[in-house]
Amino acid sequence: MHDADALPAPTIGFDDWLKADVRVGTIVDALPFPEARKPSFKLIIDFGAVVGQRKSSAQITRHYTLEDLVGRQVVAVVNFPPRQIGKFMSEVLTLGVPDAEGEVVLLHPGQPVPNGGRLF
Repeated sequence: MHDADALPAPTIGFDDWLKADVRVGTIVDALPFPEARKPSFKLIIDFGAVVGQRKSSAQITRHYTLEDLVGRQVVAVVNFPPRQIGKFMSEVLTLGVPDAEGEVVLLHPGQPVPNGGRLF
């Protein structure tokens, strides 16, 4: 079963949705993460002056190379608590959706936007 076939999540209130701080940032550095259990990259993402630079671990090695990622804008949840991934502390959740094989395709704005812009 693909994620597209999964049942919708339970209904939440609009106030619950507003608790998620989802913003756009630009990847300023992408590094190998060979010690991760699943193939992953370490990302440093610039979310602008208010949020600053944050780190993320992302399982995106199927469709992206380290060179492809630097300069790319992505969408991430910036207000989850940090999560330890091996020896790396991931500070944001970089968002993506699965392709037909279940591999991650990153979410990004359709045109360049200022870093730190919040999803609404």
